[in-house]
Formats: sequence, structure tokens, C-alpha cells
Amino acid sequence: MDPKGLAQGLLSMKELFERSSSCLREEDSQFKPAEGMMTVAALVAHVAFSVDWFIEGMFSPTGFDLNFEKHAQKYNEVQSLTAARAEITRAFTNAAEVIASKSEDDMNQPLPAGPVMPGVPRWAAIEGIQDHTAHHRGALTVYSRLLGLTPPMPYA
Repeated sequence: MDPKGLAQGLLSMKELFERSSSCLREEDSQFKPAEGMMTVAALVAHVAFSVDWFIEGMFSPTGFDLNFEKHAQKYNEVQSLTAARAEITRAFTNAAEVIASKSEDDMNQPLPAGPVMPGVPRWAAIEGIQDHTAHHRGALTVYSRLLGLTPPMPYA
């Protein structure tokens, strides 16, 4: 897998995510459809921090950090959609830079043993980022509809 192409794909994911959630406003930051669900701000931050999680896990000799309670605490602390969107930009930009700096051999190395994608090539984790981001992009369009907003089509 070509690292530069994978990096460009990450930036495309960011654009699709931003476009499909662009109708959400700062005043929607604390909206959540039901008790126990993430707020708009937390959900956007969750996507950003999950991009970090995938990138860190791809290159860690011990694999992915499975302390999900700690992760939830971090994204639930984000109260502002503006701040969460800044995290999206930071996370995807960093991910693209990290991946672009790797060789094809680096990207073909297997992920470490463990419960998350054991033994598959590192580049396969990019597909995990894509699936996870698309899943939450769809959830945010539902949030938008519940707020009476019309999310734009994500595709140019």
C-alpha cells in the first residue's frame, strides 16, 4: 500500500466528515438524542481521538490501548463543537503526516497480537478509521435531523 495514497485517503475522510456534519452549530454542542448517549461535541471529539487511537495502536509494539473508560472520559470532557472540530483537523492532519512519512514496508508490517486486528498489515487499520468515521458521520446526520437541520450530502 502506498503511504502517500493512504494519507490522501485520510484527508478525504476528514472532508466527508466535515461536510456531512457542517450544518451542526456551536449551540448544538450539548445536544444528545437520549440520556446515556454522547453529545454532539463529545461524538465529534470521539471521532478525532479514535483517529489518534488507531494511529498510535498501529505503531505501538504493544498494540491498541484498550482502556475505553479513560478514552470516554477524555472525549466527554469536550463541551464545544468548535473545540471538537479543531480536534478533527488536528487528528486527521497528524494521521496523514504520520502515514505519509512511512514506507510501504512499514505499512505492510503486521499489527501486534491482541484483540484488535491481530496480525493484519498496518495499512488495514486505515480501513478501521474509515469505517469508524463513516459510522459516526451517519450518526451525526441523525442528530442533525433530530435538531431539525438538513445535513448536506457528504460527497462532492
